[in-house]
Amino acid sequence: MKSRRHPSLKPSLLNSAVALACFSAFGAHAGGTISFGEDKSVSIGLGMRASYSSVENGAPNGTSRSSDFNLDSIRLYTSASLNKIVKGTFNTEKTADNSVQVLDAIARFEFSDGFNVWMGRMLPPSDRANLDGPYYLNTWSYPMVSQYPAKFAGRDDGLTVWGKLPDKKFVYSAGMFQGHNKIAGASNDSGSLLYAGRLQYNFWDAEPNPAYYTSSTYYGGAEVLALGLSAQYQKDGVGTNLLKGDYKAWSLDALMEKKVGIGVLTLEGAYYKYDTNNVTDVAAGFGGAGVTANVGGITQGKAHLLGAAYLFPDTVGWGKFQPVLRYQKFDADLTSVISKQTDLGLNYIIDGHNARISATYSKNQVTSAADVNRIIIGTQLQF
Repeated sequence: MKSRRHPSLKPSLLNSAVALACFSAFGAHAGGTISFGEDKSVSIGLGMRASYSSVENGAPNGTSRSSDFNLDSIRLYTSASLNKIVKGTFNTEKTADNSVQVLDAIARFEFSDGFNVWMGRMLPPSDRANLDGPYYLNTWSYPMVSQYPAKFAGRDDGLTVWGKLPDKKFVYSAGMFQGHNKIAGASNDSGSLLYAGRLQYNFWDAEPNPAYYTSSTYYGGAEVLALGLSAQYQKDGVGTNLLKGDYKAWSLDALMEKKVGIGVLTLEGAYYKYDTNNVTDVAAGFGGAGVTANVGGITQGKAHLLGAAYLFPDTVGWGKFQPVLRYQKFDADLTSVISKQTDLGLNYIIDGHNARISATYSKNQVTSAADVNRIIIGTQLQF
């Protein structure tokens, strides 16, 4: 749920327009950068995800299997540099109703590897899944156990301080944000901020990500053993203005990726704890709130995620095959409803996170409800 910054090209001003129109792929992601002088540049990129899905009992009549094509995501990435310190990011994303929404809008003051300040709309410090976003996960679907509150696509408006300390193996991020339920009649009508933080340590290679972002696989480009701890707190974060509770959440995530035998083995796990002071939150859309208002829907409970993948070394046609397996469970405390999801998939990796095709079979199980299975075939491109 993020863009990556783009490495610099250095065309002359005379051919800048041509270079801007003809994007090329560089590094771990795609995009093009135009330089207008020392440390002055503009970068543009594009990301898209499209899929076909077939869901048991998912057709409009409620009994037939659905058959749908979906444009899941279309993102325009832009960033600019004024000098070595002052930079900016502006990214957009489509919404469910096919309108265009601001995804990221960040004023970036980047002083050093160890200390930087961002202000605007961005990803708050949170779990690896949210800092991956859909484009840098190892599986196609975003995990249902990752339920940190957000305005839109994991984002909120606020300020983050972040840095990478010696050898870039220790990554910290902390910030304050608009937060949840800030609307008349809901719990946060007094306007309390949400506070978020994350600490991460890489025991093997430092992860080659920009800022405090993450990925759940590097396809053998790095050997990773990482442990991350995230937490969020907001006074009066859940409920109504008459029955409110503080919102507290924390999660622990781990990632291991290593060349094993002739291929690359990836193992991932996460544990989540969401606490609402035993208060039931208002429903999403409470008080006429729009889909980007960050209102309602928080559930008290605990959850976990386990995942594994293996990238085969042989190139078949354009790419390599990577089978993936993921299991998730969310146990809601106040309702005793348990939700489970098992995903079995096969990725065809053409150019890392820039070009891949995924086929996934998923089975969802919810207390007192019929099991539902779905098949998704998706493709992802970044330029």
